[in-house]
Amino acid sequence: MIISNEDDRKNLARACRIVAETLYALGGMIRPGVTTKELELFADEMVRSKSGVPVFKGYRGYPSSICTSVNEQVVHGIPSATRYLKEGDIIGIDLGVKYNGFIGDSAVTFPVGPVSDDAKRLMEVTSEALEHGIAKAVAGNNVSDISAAVQGHAEDNGYSVVRAFVGHGLGRELHEEPQIPNYVVKKNDYPLKEGLVLAIEPMVNAGGFEVSVLGDGWTAVTADGSLSAHFEHTVVVRDKVPEVLTKL
Repeated sequence: MIISNEDDRKNLARACRIVAETLYALGGMIRPGVTTKELELFADEMVRSKSGVPVFKGYRGYPSSICTSVNEQVVHGIPSATRYLKEGDIIGIDLGVKYNGFIGDSAVTFPVGPVSDDAKRLMEVTSEALEHGIAKAVAGNNVSDISAAVQGHAEDNGYSVVRAFVGHGLGRELHEEPQIPNYVVKKNDYPLKEGLVLAIEPMVNAGGFEVSVLGDGWTAVTADGSLSAHFEHTVVVRDKVPEVLTKL
């Protein structure tokens, strides 16, 4: 989607603000002993209290309002009343919200209490990779410029980027064109234009990039059991400085 007028921008920005505020509040809840289901219930209530609608629930049959991916889980982890967070875990929380017809999408990986230096470094590098990718979201560049920035930073630090899942355009739908791989794909490269709305979302593994999907049909895990981190922002392409809408 191309943002072409101020009313559309305001609605999109409001959807993104609800996402950002909810993720911030969830961060304050994360501690050992909390279940991932408690996090989902809180998020669902908070989003609806702000006149938003959680868009993941029911999307292609997904059963929950947020995704909660712990440790080796890469993305699409399903909240559970029996999954208790433990000290030393890391948890990626992904949230999409619709407000007045427009969708915002963001993800953050949080530490659960003190975590290992290895986990801390993985989260730092993944967050940095997102910032490197966002910096390339300017008119005149291509999607591959974003991909190269993400992949380069992750691999320069000894990590791998997931190939099976990618970022995407969004706006009135949760997943729109273009796809935003976190690795360079020159074929069918896509030019970035002023006003284009993107969800840029590095998924970075401490080990290899390969993933597998569990029997629930949703939860993707690293094939080698290594830790994974996930960060995401909704971004509007601009001529000089990208506009990040899911930052508080």
